[in-house]
Amino acid sequence: MAADTERTILDFYQVSSLNPVEWPAEKDNNSDVSDDETAKQKANRRKSRFQALERVVSNRNSVVPGSETSASGVGNLVQRDEPDPLGTTDSVVRTLKQMGVPLQDDPKLRNRFLLSSTTFSPALFLSQVHATDSTEALLNGLEVLNQSIDQKSASLKVLVESNFERFVRAKATIDNVYKEMKYRGAEPAAPRARAHSRHASTRSTSAAGGLASPMAPMVDPRKKNALIKESEYGVMGVKAPLLDVSAKAEDFWGPALGGREKEEHLKTVGSSLDTYKDYVEISAALAESIKRKDHESLVEEYNRARRFADEAKQIAQNIGSGEPTEAQLYKILLAARMWHDVDGQIQSFKRDVWRRLVSPQAMAKSDAALGQAHDQHMDLITLLLELGVEENPIWTWLQSRVGYLKSRIQSTAERSKGEIEVLRRRLANVEKPSPQSIASNLRALGRQSIESKTPTFDSAEVLEVWETIVAFMNNLMSPHGILGEVVEFWQTVEGFIDGNTQRTLPVGYKGESQGHHRLTQQSSQELQRATVELVDMIKEHVLSFFTGPPPEDLSALVSPLPSTPNTPNPSTTPGPAIQNTTLRVPINLDPNNLPPPSPKRGEAWEKFAFWPPWSNSISGAHYLAKMLTLVGSGASDMASLAPVGKGDPSELEQLRNLMGATRERCVTALCAAWNRDSENIKYVEDWNRSPIRKDVTKMPASFAAFEGALLSGMQKILYVSEAMTKPGAEDIVLPPATKLLQMVRSQYVTTLYKALHGMVENAELPIKKPDDDWTTDANDFVLVNNPSGLRVSTIGGATLDAGDSNVRMLLTLSNLQALRSEVVPNLNTQFENAFSVKLTDETKTIRDVLGQIDARLFQSYTRPSIESLRRIIRAGVTASDWPPPPGTKPREVRPYIYEALLDLVLVHTQVSTTAASLTSQVLSFLLEQTSRELLEAFKTRARYDLGMLMQATLDVEFVAQTLNHYTTDRASELQSAVYQELDSRTDNDARTRLQSELPEMRAVLKRLREASRSEFACFRKPKKTTGPAAGSGAAAATTTGSSAGSAAMLAAQVGDMSGLERTDTRDTGRSYATLERTDTRDTGRSYGTTGSER
Repeated sequence: MAADTERTILDFYQVSSLNPVEWPAEKDNNSDVSDDETAKQKANRRKSRFQALERVVSNRNSVVPGSETSASGVGNLVQRDEPDPLGTTDSVVRTLKQMGVPLQDDPKLRNRFLLSSTTFSPALFLSQVHATDSTEALLNGLEVLNQSIDQKSASLKVLVESNFERFVRAKATIDNVYKEMKYRGAEPAAPRARAHSRHASTRSTSAAGGLASPMAPMVDPRKKNALIKESEYGVMGVKAPLLDVSAKAEDFWGPALGGREKEEHLKTVGSSLDTYKDYVEISAALAESIKRKDHESLVEEYNRARRFADEAKQIAQNIGSGEPTEAQLYKILLAARMWHDVDGQIQSFKRDVWRRLVSPQAMAKSDAALGQAHDQHMDLITLLLELGVEENPIWTWLQSRVGYLKSRIQSTAERSKGEIEVLRRRLANVEKPSPQSIASNLRALGRQSIESKTPTFDSAEVLEVWETIVAFMNNLMSPHGILGEVVEFWQTVEGFIDGNTQRTLPVGYKGESQGHHRLTQQSSQELQRATVELVDMIKEHVLSFFTGPPPEDLSALVSPLPSTPNTPNPSTTPGPAIQNTTLRVPINLDPNNLPPPSPKRGEAWEKFAFWPPWSNSISGAHYLAKMLTLVGSGASDMASLAPVGKGDPSELEQLRNLMGATRERCVTALCAAWNRDSENIKYVEDWNRSPIRKDVTKMPASFAAFEGALLSGMQKILYVSEAMTKPGAEDIVLPPATKLLQMVRSQYVTTLYKALHGMVENAELPIKKPDDDWTTDANDFVLVNNPSGLRVSTIGGATLDAGDSNVRMLLTLSNLQALRSEVVPNLNTQFENAFSVKLTDETKTIRDVLGQIDARLFQSYTRPSIESLRRIIRAGVTASDWPPPPGTKPREVRPYIYEALLDLVLVHTQVSTTAASLTSQVLSFLLEQTSRELLEAFKTRARYDLGMLMQATLDVEFVAQTLNHYTTDRASELQSAVYQELDSRTDNDARTRLQSELPEMRAVLKRLREASRSEFACFRKPKKTTGPAAGSGAAAATTTGSSAGSAAMLAAQVGDMSGLERTDTRDTGRSYATLERTDTRDTGRSYGTTGSER
């Protein structure tokens, strides 16, 4: 090779040797710099206004076979492969692959070897493709390259020649457009021929301008369609129509033309969604589960999201510091985005669940849905454990439950005590109820059972207070109240401590909640102490309520109620709230005008916070029995709790003290009311006959119902029998102390004394004016003294004059007999059975008192009759005309006998129509008194001849035979004494002559009896034998007509004489229950012994 040729090659390729060892580094740097600068210049090139047109052109498909699309999406003329321009091979790419050059992964490197590329590098091409070619081969290649260039130049020449006319027209068009844009649509100035004409032209132009009218419009020299900026270079006129047409075309053809592109896009998106469907859908599924409160699906979706997140974390850990693939990176990013959304939803949901778990609404439970409330908190705890939490939801709920129960106990007790005191003050500040109103309530007891559903044994105001107190005790001590919640709380705690409850609880994702299942020893001890504190709070409130004085501070009523489900919040709860009646708010309570404290009147109830003012003992016994049952049952339930029953022994002792102190206070209060009511029981008497027994009033039944109800209630209070069904109650509810039993025993006897004394007052009270205790406008009381006349009762068809003291005494005597024979024995038996004691001494004392009271009333009633009989008999026997004229025989009894018998007829009428059971008793006693008065009257005469003896015998026997039905042993003895007295005051002659006169005297008596049969028919024995009313107290009357000496003979003779009329009561076979009466004037003894007791 010549030296010139070598130099030419070295200069052309800019190398220092024809056989270089390596490619010069500066050539690669220069080329790279050139390429980078070129790319940078293209990137920084200002975008043309006609970029849209360029995009349209660039989007056209290449007409060159084998052309490809660049990475930017713009088509170019670069082919994927092409033959060697030097003619050595038909595939440059294949040759380079064989040489080991990596072209498949680097399009830029491949383009530098292709001639059709703008980045073609001849130096690189020759250094790689023709690195082993000789100089001759390269010269041959150059020849081939020149021929190829000549062929392409000829083609271009033909192309130019065939399109020359188009080029010329395009050139003219371009020039015109350029001229209009340069001169802004105006005509260019004409070319000037001479230089001096420039000034003249200027002057002429100025002159023309100066001659123009200033008002003439300016003429725009530019063309209408000038290509200026203001008209957007001629496009403005057609822009709006073109835009309109373009928009319509886009609306019409857009979907069709863009359908394929959208289809490809949707296919790509659909493929990605199918691949990562779970990642995309899990967030929406989680939100839907929260919205539907489908906790099972929520936990399932959340655990799935956690698995996806764990998988992404595992992929990241496996990659480490390496480069992730596109699929791995996409999966990690998608999992991170999904987890960010899911974690946000779950954290918000957890906060809501925590709030619900510790809220008062979740703590409270209604009586109708106890199981649902239990399930609710367990569901929330289960949900939190499944979702995974750092804090222990079991411990958190138990602590919040303790706080809720403490708050509820305090607020319920304080507010209820205040409400009860408000009602007590309102009742205490009214006037004391009258005895008649008290009696009307006590009287109602006899018409209904004390267990009636609608009690009327006290006033409505008093019953309202009682109901409020019982409601308070129910809220505090019943199994459905606060104590029931405490018991249930401990059962729940016990289940958690033993681990039985946790068996059904989940362990969470990968066992993360397993540590929350077991409570620590310290937590267990703290919960036990909290349970004891709750029990102590309830116990202290109950004890202070029963043993403490009425509260003076009522500030709890004006303080706002704690937020509970029973206290609606207007901002969150529209409309009225559903009440469970945990607390009853007093009606019309004005916080600024609370009732003043109860006035001090010395009443027993003033020191009892649990006793309504003016309440009677009946309502007290009824409601106190209920409250003591609640206290006893509640104390037993408290003792059944392990921390209380198996913990400190002092806790059980405090429960026993609670029961004992509460019971003692209740008994004390009830005894005081019992004593007061026993003084007012007398006002129960309305002097109306009993519908069952016509010989008594309603008083015995009312008194029996009153005492029976109190004994029954007192028995329930002392022994709390209804609470003894609780397990372990016998260890808490101990038998009553002897002191309490003795208190009740004494009060029972005292009550009987006062009640009986009041009955005697009713009978003996003299008639008073209408303004006394006996007068009332009530329809159920008799107006004893009424100016318009006495009110009478016609119950049972018999007229009853309640204004007559004799009528009242007779009814009272009949009532006392009913009390002595039936009511009091039954009450004594009830007392003995109820309290397991024997009332031996008390029974004897009560019987003696009843006898004394009966004798007192009987004397009060019979005293006027006895005085009248004494006056009549004394006057008749001592009268001067009583002895028959000398020598004559008596043929009639003396008038005083008829007068005395007529008095007895009046007494018989009054007794038989008022209290028929007393008829035999009263008339027998009056017969005895009549016989006695006859004896005393006959003693006033010193001697009796035959006529006087016969007259005395006729008088005595007429009375005896007329009242034969009411003869008693005492009357027979007195009659015998009369005969003995007569016999002692006569001589033998008279006695002897009397024997011969007996037949005639018998005829006279028979005639007299027949003549007076109608007048004294009331004294005759009833034809039909009917037993006397039960409990009448009449003793069997028998006649013993025996006497010693001549008196016995005289009595026998007279008896034979009147045998047709008189009948020995021993033959009748009938007994009369009556009292044995003794003459108090002689012995001073009271009438208190019945015939059966003798």
